[in-house]
Amino acid sequence: MAKYVFGGFKCCLYPVQKFDSEAERVLAVILDRDAEKWFKPAKGQFQIFYKQGANHQEYQPDFVAETKDAIFMLEPKASNQMEDATVLAKKEAAIQWCKNASDYARVNGGKPWCYVLIPHTAIAVNMTVDGLAGQFGSY
Repeated sequence: MAKYVFGGFKCCLYPVQKFDSEAERVLAVILDRDAEKWFKPAKGQFQIFYKQGANHQEYQPDFVAETKDAIFMLEPKASNQMEDATVLAKKEAAIQWCKNASDYARVNGGKPWCYVLIPHTAIAVNMTVDGLAGQFGSY
């Protein structure tokens, strides 16, 4: 999948995208339909760090999407990896980052942030961003 380039998105901040899985591609279709804008962040863009052993590693979420009411940081993950220690450490760091961003946004007139860790088996074209966030989001 990663060798293919996909285009034709209307709300993506970039003209083409690469995806690591079919679930990511389908999530992009959902985001393009439901979000005002979305993108796949570049390394270092958010400065989110999680602890792995004695080291602090940088975490880069797969997607960020803005809707009318919120900004979502979305991470599709293989369903058999949802309880993996590294996945959970990244989730915890991202939830804290989103809480800090939401606290700042609340004082400064911005939108709240939400982290959404989604099992790949839950991603289908008929889903919505709000539905996925309601089921898998951490506010």
